[in-house]
Amino acid sequence: METAKTFVCISNYFKGTDFLIQLKELGNTVYLVTSEKMRDKNWPSEAINEVFYMPGQDVDWNLEHLVIGIANLMKSQKVDAIVALDDFDVEKATYLRENLRIKGMGQSTGRYFRDKLAMRMLAKSVGILVPVFSSLFNDEAINSFMETIPAPWILKPRSEASSIGISKILDKEMAWRHINELGANRFKYLLEQFIPGNVYHCDSLVYNETVLFSLTSKYITTPLEISQSGGVFRSVTMVRNSDDDQKIKEINKQILESFGLKNGAAHTEFIKCEATGQIYFLETSSRVGGAHLAEMVEAASGINLWKEWASIEDALVKNKKYNLPSVKENYAGIVLTLSHLAYPDLSSFSDPEVCFRVPLEYHAGLIVKSKNYDKILALIDDYTCRLTNGIAAVGEQKRVTKLH
Repeated sequence: METAKTFVCISNYFKGTDFLIQLKELGNTVYLVTSEKMRDKNWPSEAINEVFYMPGQDVDWNLEHLVIGIANLMKSQKVDAIVALDDFDVEKATYLRENLRIKGMGQSTGRYFRDKLAMRMLAKSVGILVPVFSSLFNDEAINSFMETIPAPWILKPRSEASSIGISKILDKEMAWRHINELGANRFKYLLEQFIPGNVYHCDSLVYNETVLFSLTSKYITTPLEISQSGGVFRSVTMVRNSDDDQKIKEINKQILESFGLKNGAAHTEFIKCEATGQIYFLETSSRVGGAHLAEMVEAASGINLWKEWASIEDALVKNKKYNLPSVKENYAGIVLTLSHLAYPDLSSFSDPEVCFRVPLEYHAGLIVKSKNYDKILALIDDYTCRLTNGIAAVGEQKRVTKLH
């Protein structure tokens, strides 16, 4: 009989329940470290041996207190693995591994999956196409960038997730106004060429430095567009083996290998320049994609990214082989928006293709799946119109005050 292993999972947001459940079902001891604000969330208590709560949320966590807490746990428990379930927890997990000498991604590699400047510099060095960019360290270099690359540009935080804190900059005067407002925090941002085009995401599973699974999808409306203008978030899986699908998967493979992701899940984003057709790398992360994209991936492929990631982690600590389940070949799409109502009535969205309804307060969201790609596109268009006309709300974009 296999000996149970001990996992410490870190998530300062409510996510990864399938990961926790799968670890427990595989016979492991599971500890969760989360924020005090997440105490009342519906964590799967039957799958968690004990929950530890940190004061504040995310950037408020005291890492020295965190490492002391886990070190105290290790007096009575041999911790076999530490797993970051959210983008913002990567630094916390790498810090713990380095200090407690636990196997897994360290701080240097972790930076490539959190720091957008580090990502761009490494990608460029190995020949991967990236938008032209500039750090904000040096005034002369910034001016040279703006004189060389025509506006508009994108000003973005180096270590935030999704579209948090991103601004579209229209001219040099506007750029310097924003940069000066950043004050001492300006080094935590970068300035980047704005490239009009379609944005894609590739969701992957990696085992023993090999990409075992990847699925490419296209944002119909991007997280950046939603954060800037509101609307309905939409994404659909791509036609399999199309030219763009094959190109993106190849670049994705090159990125994950070059960046040093040995095991786990990854969510990587690209943009296809509408003027040239070239595909540029935007960013990557060592986690499962948010905004219920994991459920969309599962609808299209039958692969639950959270469960399979847990199974990979289980196989690693038990020195056994991991085998990916067979992959299905459906197409899927998601529509998701804020709602005026806490629990909007979506009963009229009754097509047989509906396979998932987003269970969040003040949200309205559905996932559809079908063997027919055109059917998915038609349903996504129809649902977007119906949600926009009666349910969708626009949330205020909050200013970033605490940076990672």
